Amino acid sequence: GVLTTEKQNFLLFDMTTHPLTNNNIKQRLIKKVQEAVLDRWVNDPHRMDKRLLALIYLAHASDVLENAFAPLLDEQYDLATKRVRQLLDLDPEVECTKANTNEVLWAVVAAFTK
Repeated sequence: GVLTTEKQNFLLFDMTTHPLTNNNIKQRLIKKVQEAVLDRWVNDPHRMDKRLLALIYLAHASDVLENAFAPLLDEQYDLATKRVRQLLDLDPEVECTKANTNEVLWAVVAAFTK
């Protein structure tokens, strides 16, 4: 697996943490997200790879996109955040009614973006 489980002692309480075992996988995922919103942007979420679209939405819900975009140049960072904002501004209720769409994906997006 990518993560391990261990207990950390934070003075007053113990907390379960999940540190990475392989940083290469994390770097590949970051690169994948960066490429999706910069180099491989298709401007239509229904033409995007569904797993990649889900990864972008879940990364946003986990509040880690800013870290993924931090190493980018200023222009790239602005473009990446603008494109993610376009995705976040979509209405999942409307998107799930379009032809050839994955209703389950948009239901999950609706749950994570509320």
